Amino acid sequence: MESRSRGGLTAEQVRELWRRWKRGESQSDIARSLGKRPATVFNVLHRGGGIYRSPRRRAEQQLSLAEREAISRGLAMGASMRGMARVLGRNVSTVSREIARNGGRGSYRAVDAETAAWRRAARPKRCKLSGCPRLRRIVAGKLSLQWSPEQISNWLERTYPHDESLQVSHETIYRTLYLQARGALKKELIAHLRSHRLMRRSLRANNKGQPRGHIIDSISISERPPEVEDRAIPGHWEGDLISGSKNTHIATMVERQSRFVMLVKLERRDADTIARALARQIKRLPSQLRRSLTWDRGSEMAQHKQLTLAADIDIYFCDPRSPWQRGSNENTNRLLRQYFPKGTDLSVHSQAHLNKIALRLNQRPRKTLGFDTPANVFNKCVAATG
Repeated sequence: MESRSRGGLTAEQVRELWRRWKRGESQSDIARSLGKRPATVFNVLHRGGGIYRSPRRRAEQQLSLAEREAISRGLAMGASMRGMARVLGRNVSTVSREIARNGGRGSYRAVDAETAAWRRAARPKRCKLSGCPRLRRIVAGKLSLQWSPEQISNWLERTYPHDESLQVSHETIYRTLYLQARGALKKELIAHLRSHRLMRRSLRANNKGQPRGHIIDSISISERPPEVEDRAIPGHWEGDLISGSKNTHIATMVERQSRFVMLVKLERRDADTIARALARQIKRLPSQLRRSLTWDRGSEMAQHKQLTLAADIDIYFCDPRSPWQRGSNENTNRLLRQYFPKGTDLSVHSQAHLNKIALRLNQRPRKTLGFDTPANVFNKCVAATG
Protein backbone atom coordinates (compact mmCIF):
# COMPACT_ATOMS: atom_id res chain seq x y z
CA MET A 1 0.00 0.00 0.00
CA GLU A 2 1.31 3.44 -0.91
CA SER A 3 2.22 5.54 2.13
CA ARG A 4 0.14 8.59 2.87
CA SER A 5 1.08 11.97 4.27
CA ARG A 6 -0.44 13.56 7.36
CA GLY A 7 -3.22 15.07 5.24
CA GLY A 8 -4.14 11.70 3.76
CA LEU A 9 -2.37 12.40 0.45
CA THR A 10 -0.31 9.75 -1.29
CA ALA A 11 3.15 10.63 -2.61
CA GLU A 12 1.75 10.76 -6.14
CA GLN A 13 -1.07 13.08 -5.03
CA VAL A 14 1.46 15.40 -3.40
CA ARG A 15 3.46 15.49 -6.63
CA GLU A 16 0.28 16.20 -8.60
CA LEU A 17 -0.64 18.95 -6.11
CA TRP A 18 2.68 20.71 -6.73
CA ARG A 19 2.43 20.26 -10.49
CA ARG A 20 -0.95 21.98 -10.54
CA TRP A 21 0.22 24.71 -8.15
CA LYS A 22 3.17 25.52 -10.42
CA ARG A 23 0.72 25.77 -13.36
CA GLY A 24 -1.15 28.48 -11.45
CA GLU A 25 -4.26 26.55 -10.41
CA SER A 26 -6.12 27.74 -7.30
CA GLN A 27 -6.14 25.78 -4.07
CA SER A 28 -9.87 25.07 -4.52
CA ASP A 29 -9.35 23.67 -8.03
CA ILE A 30 -6.46 21.51 -6.84
CA ALA A 31 -8.53 20.22 -3.92
CA ARG A 32 -11.43 19.28 -6.24
CA SER A 33 -9.10 17.46 -8.63
CA LEU A 34 -7.65 15.42 -5.76
CA GLY A 35 -10.96 14.87 -3.97
CA LYS A 36 -9.64 16.61 -0.84
CA ARG A 37 -10.57 19.62 1.25
CA PRO A 38 -8.91 22.99 0.38
CA ALA A 39 -7.48 23.07 3.92
CA THR A 40 -5.50 19.91 3.14
CA VAL A 41 -3.99 21.54 0.06
CA PHE A 42 -3.25 24.72 1.98
CA ASN A 43 -1.41 22.83 4.72
CA VAL A 44 0.88 21.11 2.22
CA LEU A 45 1.62 24.37 0.39
CA HIS A 46 2.05 26.42 3.55
CA ARG A 47 4.59 24.03 5.04
CA GLY A 48 6.74 24.63 1.96
CA GLY A 49 6.06 28.35 1.72
CA GLY A 50 4.47 27.75 -1.68
CA ILE A 51 7.92 26.79 -3.03
CA TYR A 52 8.34 23.34 -4.53
CA ARG A 53 11.44 21.49 -3.45
CA SER A 54 12.64 18.56 -5.54
CA PRO A 55 12.65 15.17 -3.79
CA ARG A 56 15.92 14.27 -2.12
CA ARG A 57 18.20 12.01 -4.11
CA ARG A 58 21.00 9.85 -2.85
CA ALA A 59 24.46 11.06 -3.89
CA GLU A 60 26.35 8.57 -6.05
CA GLN A 61 29.13 8.21 -3.49
CA GLN A 62 26.70 7.31 -0.70
CA LEU A 63 25.99 3.70 0.24
CA SER A 64 22.64 2.32 -0.89
CA LEU A 65 20.24 0.27 1.22
CA ALA A 66 21.22 -2.84 -0.73
CA GLU A 67 24.89 -2.24 0.07
CA ARG A 68 24.10 -1.74 3.75
CA GLU A 69 22.17 -5.02 3.76
CA ALA A 70 25.20 -6.71 2.20
CA ILE A 71 27.38 -5.28 4.98
CA SER A 72 24.92 -6.55 7.60
CA ARG A 73 25.00 -10.06 6.09
CA GLY A 74 28.78 -9.97 5.89
CA LEU A 75 29.06 -9.03 9.56
CA ALA A 76 26.70 -11.87 10.49
CA MET A 77 28.93 -14.30 8.56
CA GLY A 78 32.10 -12.94 10.18
CA ALA A 79 33.52 -11.47 6.94
CA SER A 80 36.42 -9.03 7.15
CA MET A 81 36.01 -5.38 6.25
CA ARG A 82 38.46 -5.76 3.38
CA GLY A 83 36.49 -8.71 2.05
CA MET A 84 33.16 -6.80 2.21
CA ALA A 85 34.76 -3.76 0.60
CA ARG A 86 36.11 -5.93 -2.24
CA VAL A 87 32.67 -7.47 -2.88
CA LEU A 88 30.98 -4.02 -2.88
CA GLY A 89 33.70 -2.35 -4.95
CA ARG A 90 34.16 0.21 -2.19
CA ASN A 91 37.16 1.54 -0.31
CA VAL A 92 37.72 -0.33 2.93
CA SER A 93 37.66 2.98 4.87
CA THR A 94 34.09 3.58 3.58
CA VAL A 95 32.93 0.27 5.01
CA SER A 96 34.84 0.85 8.25
CA ARG A 97 33.30 4.29 8.86
CA GLU A 98 29.82 3.01 7.99
CA ILE A 99 30.04 0.26 10.63
CA ALA A 100 31.64 2.48 13.27
CA ARG A 101 29.03 5.26 13.04
CA ASN A 102 26.13 2.80 13.26
CA GLY A 103 26.84 0.76 16.40
CA GLY A 104 29.90 -1.30 15.44
CA ARG A 105 30.14 -4.96 14.48
CA GLY A 106 27.84 -6.19 17.23
CA SER A 107 24.97 -3.70 16.74
CA TYR A 108 24.97 -2.78 13.04
CA ARG A 109 21.54 -2.97 11.36
CA ALA A 110 21.06 -2.05 7.71
CA VAL A 111 17.61 -0.40 8.08
CA ASP A 112 18.68 1.65 11.11
CA ALA A 113 21.84 2.77 9.29
CA GLU A 114 19.81 3.77 6.24
CA THR A 115 17.35 5.80 8.38
CA ALA A 116 20.19 7.55 10.18
CA ALA A 117 21.88 8.42 6.88
CA TRP A 118 18.73 10.10 5.52
CA ARG A 119 18.25 11.92 8.82
CA ARG A 120 21.77 13.33 8.67
CA ALA A 121 21.29 14.34 5.03
CA ALA A 122 18.04 16.17 5.89
CA ARG A 123 19.68 18.66 8.24
CA PRO A 124 19.09 22.31 7.12
CA LYS A 125 21.81 23.67 4.87
CA ARG A 126 23.17 27.14 5.55
CA CYS A 127 22.03 29.61 2.92
CA LYS A 128 24.07 32.59 1.79
CA LEU A 129 22.11 35.09 3.89
CA SER A 130 22.62 32.96 6.99
CA GLY A 131 26.37 32.95 6.56
CA CYS A 132 26.82 36.67 5.84
CA PRO A 133 25.50 38.99 8.59
CA ARG A 134 26.27 42.17 6.63
CA LEU A 135 24.37 40.98 3.56
CA ARG A 136 21.50 39.83 5.77
CA ARG A 137 21.26 43.28 7.41
CA ILE A 138 21.26 45.03 4.02
CA VAL A 139 18.53 42.79 2.60
CA ALA A 140 16.37 43.10 5.73
CA GLY A 141 16.74 46.90 5.65
CA LYS A 142 15.66 47.14 2.01
CA LEU A 143 12.73 44.79 2.60
CA SER A 144 11.55 47.07 5.41
CA LEU A 145 11.49 49.91 2.85
CA GLN A 146 9.12 47.80 0.70
CA TRP A 147 11.75 47.01 -1.94
CA SER A 148 11.02 43.80 -3.82
CA PRO A 149 13.59 40.97 -3.75
CA GLU A 150 14.29 41.56 -7.45
CA GLN A 151 14.97 45.25 -6.82
CA ILE A 152 17.26 44.39 -3.92
CA SER A 153 19.18 41.80 -5.93
CA ASN A 154 19.84 44.13 -8.83
CA TRP A 155 20.68 47.06 -6.54
CA LEU A 156 23.30 44.92 -4.78
CA GLU A 157 24.79 43.92 -8.12
CA ARG A 158 25.06 47.56 -9.19
CA THR A 159 26.31 48.80 -5.80
CA TYR A 160 28.86 46.05 -5.10
CA PRO A 161 29.87 44.85 -8.59
CA HIS A 162 33.21 43.43 -7.42
CA ASP A 163 32.09 41.83 -4.16
CA GLU A 164 30.19 38.58 -4.74
CA SER A 165 29.76 38.10 -1.00
CA LEU A 166 27.33 41.05 -1.05
CA GLN A 167 25.29 39.80 -3.99
CA VAL A 168 22.34 37.45 -3.79
CA SER A 169 19.63 36.36 -6.22
CA HIS A 170 16.03 37.40 -5.70
CA GLU A 171 15.05 33.72 -5.63
CA THR A 172 17.36 33.14 -2.64
CA ILE A 173 15.71 36.06 -0.83
CA TYR A 174 12.23 34.66 -1.50
CA ARG A 175 13.26 31.18 -0.40
CA THR A 176 14.85 32.51 2.77
CA LEU A 177 11.65 34.40 3.60
CA TYR A 178 9.21 31.63 2.84
CA LEU A 179 11.29 28.65 4.00
CA GLN A 180 11.67 29.64 7.62
CA ALA A 181 13.77 26.55 8.39
CA ARG A 182 16.66 28.57 7.00
CA GLY A 183 16.21 31.05 9.85
CA ALA A 184 18.15 33.92 8.22
CA LEU A 185 15.34 36.47 7.70
CA LYS A 186 12.48 37.08 10.10
CA LYS A 187 9.08 35.93 8.89
CA GLU A 188 7.66 39.35 9.81
CA LEU A 189 9.50 40.82 6.80
CA ILE A 190 6.98 39.08 4.52
CA ALA A 191 4.54 41.81 5.58
CA HIS A 192 6.67 44.30 3.66
CA LEU A 193 6.21 42.46 0.36
CA ARG A 194 3.57 44.00 -1.88
CA SER A 195 1.35 40.92 -1.92
CA HIS A 196 1.46 40.20 1.88
CA ARG A 197 1.00 36.54 0.94
CA LEU A 198 2.01 33.74 3.28
CA MET A 199 3.44 31.74 0.39
CA ARG A 200 4.60 32.16 -3.18
CA ARG A 201 2.13 31.39 -5.92
CA SER A 202 1.52 31.90 -9.61
CA LEU A 203 -0.44 35.04 -10.42
CA ARG A 204 -3.38 35.23 -12.82
CA ALA A 205 -4.65 38.55 -14.12
CA ASN A 206 -8.28 39.22 -13.33
CA ASN A 207 -9.27 42.55 -14.78
CA LYS A 208 -12.90 43.24 -14.10
CA GLY A 209 -14.79 45.69 -16.27
CA GLN A 210 -16.22 48.80 -14.75
CA PRO A 211 -19.14 50.90 -15.94
CA ARG A 212 -18.05 53.97 -17.87
CA GLY A 213 -19.89 57.19 -18.49
CA HIS A 214 -20.11 59.16 -21.73
CA ILE A 215 -17.50 61.90 -22.04
CA ILE A 216 -18.60 64.78 -24.27
CA ASP A 217 -16.07 66.03 -26.86
CA SER A 218 -13.43 63.54 -25.75
CA ILE A 219 -10.29 63.10 -27.83
CA SER A 220 -9.49 59.44 -28.49
CA ILE A 221 -6.12 57.91 -27.67
CA SER A 222 -5.82 57.09 -31.37
CA GLU A 223 -5.27 60.81 -31.98
CA ARG A 224 -2.43 61.03 -29.47
CA PRO A 225 0.91 62.02 -31.07
CA PRO A 226 3.23 59.12 -31.99
CA GLU A 227 5.93 60.56 -29.71
CA VAL A 228 3.87 59.46 -26.70
CA GLU A 229 4.01 55.77 -27.62
CA ASP A 230 7.80 55.36 -27.66
CA ARG A 231 8.29 57.33 -24.41
CA ALA A 232 11.07 59.30 -26.08
CA ILE A 233 9.85 62.69 -24.84
CA PRO A 234 9.03 63.34 -21.16
CA GLY A 235 5.91 65.11 -19.97
CA HIS A 236 3.24 62.63 -21.03
CA TRP A 237 1.19 61.29 -18.13
CA GLU A 238 -1.34 58.54 -17.42
CA GLY A 239 -3.99 58.95 -14.73
CA ASP A 240 -6.70 57.11 -12.84
CA LEU A 241 -8.44 56.84 -9.47
CA ILE A 242 -7.83 54.43 -6.62
CA SER A 243 -11.06 53.72 -4.75
CA GLY A 244 -11.60 52.91 -1.08
CA SER A 245 -14.48 52.40 1.34
CA LYS A 246 -17.11 55.05 2.06
CA ASN A 247 -16.83 56.38 -1.52
CA THR A 248 -13.28 57.70 -0.96
CA HIS A 249 -10.74 58.11 -3.73
CA ILE A 250 -7.17 59.15 -4.54
CA ALA A 251 -6.05 60.36 -7.98
CA THR A 252 -2.85 58.83 -9.33
CA MET A 253 -0.66 60.18 -12.14
CA VAL A 254 2.36 58.45 -13.69
CA GLU A 255 4.84 60.05 -16.11
CA ARG A 256 5.35 57.58 -18.96
CA GLN A 257 9.10 57.97 -19.53
CA SER A 258 10.34 58.03 -15.91
CA ARG A 259 7.42 56.22 -14.17
CA PHE A 260 7.42 59.14 -11.70
CA VAL A 261 4.29 59.04 -9.51
CA MET A 262 2.13 61.87 -8.17
CA LEU A 263 -0.77 61.30 -5.77
CA VAL A 264 -3.63 63.75 -5.31
CA LYS A 265 -6.01 63.84 -2.34
CA LEU A 266 -9.67 64.15 -3.34
CA GLU A 267 -12.36 65.46 -1.03
CA ARG A 268 -15.12 64.17 -3.32
CA ARG A 269 -15.45 62.22 -6.56
CA ASP A 270 -17.48 64.76 -8.57
CA ALA A 271 -15.99 65.99 -11.83
CA ASP A 272 -15.52 69.63 -10.70
CA THR A 273 -13.58 68.64 -7.56
CA ILE A 274 -11.33 66.27 -9.51
CA ALA A 275 -10.63 68.79 -12.26
CA ARG A 276 -9.60 71.46 -9.73
CA ALA A 277 -7.45 69.08 -7.69
CA LEU A 278 -5.63 67.76 -10.75
CA ALA A 279 -5.12 71.26 -12.12
CA ARG A 280 -3.45 72.40 -8.86
CA GLN A 281 -1.06 69.45 -8.98
CA ILE A 282 -0.25 69.67 -12.69
CA LYS A 283 0.43 73.43 -12.62
CA ARG A 284 3.33 72.80 -10.23
CA LEU A 285 5.17 71.07 -13.07
CA PRO A 286 7.37 72.91 -15.60
CA SER A 287 5.39 73.61 -18.77
CA GLN A 288 7.64 71.25 -20.76
CA LEU A 289 6.63 68.38 -18.48
CA ARG A 290 2.87 68.74 -18.89
CA ARG A 291 2.35 67.79 -22.50
CA SER A 292 -0.53 65.32 -22.21
CA LEU A 293 -2.64 63.27 -19.81
CA THR A 294 -4.29 59.96 -20.78
CA TRP A 295 -7.30 58.81 -18.73
CA ASP A 296 -9.99 56.17 -19.02
CA ARG A 297 -13.61 57.02 -19.79
CA GLY A 298 -14.81 57.35 -16.22
CA SER A 299 -17.44 60.02 -15.54
CA GLU A 300 -15.03 61.72 -13.10
CA MET A 301 -13.39 63.34 -16.14
CA ALA A 302 -16.57 64.96 -17.45
CA GLN A 303 -14.94 68.38 -16.85
CA HIS A 304 -11.84 67.56 -18.91
CA LYS A 305 -12.14 70.80 -20.88
CA GLN A 306 -11.97 72.79 -17.64
CA LEU A 307 -8.81 70.86 -16.70
CA THR A 308 -7.24 71.42 -20.13
CA LEU A 309 -7.74 75.20 -19.87
CA ALA A 310 -6.64 75.46 -16.24
CA ALA A 311 -3.48 73.35 -16.52
CA ASP A 312 -2.66 73.86 -20.21
CA ILE A 313 -2.44 70.14 -20.90
CA ASP A 314 -3.90 67.96 -23.65
CA ILE A 315 -6.17 65.15 -22.44
CA TYR A 316 -6.76 61.89 -24.31
CA PHE A 317 -9.16 59.07 -23.47
CA CYS A 318 -8.61 55.32 -23.73
CA ASP A 319 -10.89 53.03 -25.66
CA PRO A 320 -13.64 51.38 -23.58
CA ARG A 321 -12.51 48.41 -21.48
CA SER A 322 -8.86 48.84 -22.51
CA PRO A 323 -6.84 49.33 -19.29
CA TRP A 324 -3.63 48.17 -21.02
CA GLN A 325 -3.62 51.50 -22.89
CA ARG A 326 -2.58 53.01 -19.56
CA GLY A 327 -0.18 50.23 -18.66
CA SER A 328 2.21 52.30 -16.56
CA ASN A 329 -0.64 53.68 -14.46
CA GLU A 330 -2.32 50.30 -14.04
CA ASN A 331 0.93 48.75 -12.83
CA THR A 332 1.58 51.64 -10.44
CA ASN A 333 -1.91 51.37 -8.96
CA ARG A 334 -1.23 47.73 -8.17
CA LEU A 335 1.97 48.76 -6.36
CA LEU A 336 0.07 51.42 -4.43
CA ARG A 337 -2.39 48.86 -3.06
CA GLN A 338 0.43 47.85 -0.72
CA TYR A 339 -0.09 51.20 1.02
CA PHE A 340 -3.81 51.64 0.33
CA PRO A 341 -5.47 48.20 0.67
CA LYS A 342 -8.84 47.64 -0.91
CA GLY A 343 -11.77 48.32 1.38
CA THR A 344 -9.99 50.94 3.51
CA ASP A 345 -11.03 54.54 4.05
CA LEU A 346 -8.76 56.70 1.86
CA SER A 347 -10.00 59.99 3.30
CA VAL A 348 -7.79 59.54 6.38
CA HIS A 349 -4.65 60.19 4.33
CA SER A 350 -3.49 63.81 4.15
CA GLN A 351 -1.81 65.25 1.07
CA ALA A 352 1.46 65.34 3.03
CA HIS A 353 1.15 61.61 3.71
CA LEU A 354 0.36 60.93 0.05
CA ASN A 355 3.50 62.86 -0.90
CA LYS A 356 5.56 60.66 1.41
CA ILE A 357 4.15 57.50 -0.16
CA ALA A 358 4.82 58.85 -3.65
CA LEU A 359 8.39 59.72 -2.62
CA ARG A 360 8.97 56.23 -1.29
CA LEU A 361 7.74 54.69 -4.54
CA ASN A 362 9.75 57.15 -6.63
CA GLN A 363 12.96 56.29 -4.77
CA ARG A 364 12.65 52.55 -5.37
CA PRO A 365 14.66 51.15 -8.32
CA ARG A 366 12.58 49.88 -11.21
CA LYS A 367 13.46 47.01 -13.50
CA THR A 368 12.02 48.79 -16.53
CA LEU A 369 14.45 51.68 -15.87
CA GLY A 370 17.48 49.43 -15.67
CA PHE A 371 17.03 49.55 -11.88
CA ASP A 372 17.43 53.30 -11.80
CA THR A 373 14.81 55.17 -9.74
CA PRO A 374 11.87 57.19 -11.13
CA ALA A 375 12.99 60.19 -9.06
CA ASN A 376 16.46 60.17 -10.58
CA VAL A 377 15.16 59.81 -14.15
CA PHE A 378 12.52 62.50 -13.60
CA ASN A 379 15.04 64.92 -12.10
CA LYS A 380 17.19 64.49 -15.20
CA CYS A 381 14.14 65.40 -17.30
CA VAL A 382 13.54 68.51 -15.18
CA ALA A 383 17.19 69.56 -15.49
CA ALA A 384 17.10 69.03 -19.25
CA THR A 385 14.03 71.24 -19.65
CA GLY A 386 15.24 73.95 -17.25
